[in-house]
Amino acid sequence: MEDWARRGMERWPNVPAVFGWLSLDRRGRWRIQGELISRPQIIETFNRNYEADAQGRWYFQNGPQRGYVALETAPLVLHPDGDRLRTHHGRVVEKPTSAWIDEDGGLWLSTEHGPAALADNESDWLLQHLSVANQPVDEEALASALALPAGAISALRLSLNDLLLPVQRVLRSQAAAQLGFVADPQPQPGEKSSERAPD
Repeated sequence: MEDWARRGMERWPNVPAVFGWLSLDRRGRWRIQGELISRPQIIETFNRNYEADAQGRWYFQNGPQRGYVALETAPLVLHPDGDRLRTHHGRVVEKPTSAWIDEDGGLWLSTEHGPAALADNESDWLLQHLSVANQPVDEEALASALALPAGAISALRLSLNDLLLPVQRVLRSQAAAQLGFVADPQPQPGEKSSERAPD
């Protein structure tokens, strides 16, 4: 978090948080009330001041005010950077600890930066980095993994940063609970909040 945001928090510590205005889509793009943000300066400010609270709700710290973020997938959206993965806000994933695949073939990871999902338009990268018994994954192996029940460990392995991670099945609807984040943040009892944005 940047110094100007910290100074704002110190100067005005009781500014109500905003819910329902900000969102992050499945490709790591910021939106305000559904409208795509395209100005690089705004995107960079959001990326530098994006964090999570103790409840697993992710937010943008705008000076003294938190703007909680609704998530289409995970709090961090991953894009390939060669053989590596980088979060939508520019951090390289070096120490992933767990991998899951959902019923749609979406990849989810626990990383040192937080819960993450591979952008939905990066399936080619995923297929190139999945294997079964040290062989490239084929359609039959992928279909077998996707047919497994939630919680089962598949035969798939994800190759990333010289690691070979077992890939577990997860339901998309249960991924937030599995990875420990809140997809649609709401005010907690007794918590001050500004009015929700109109639909």
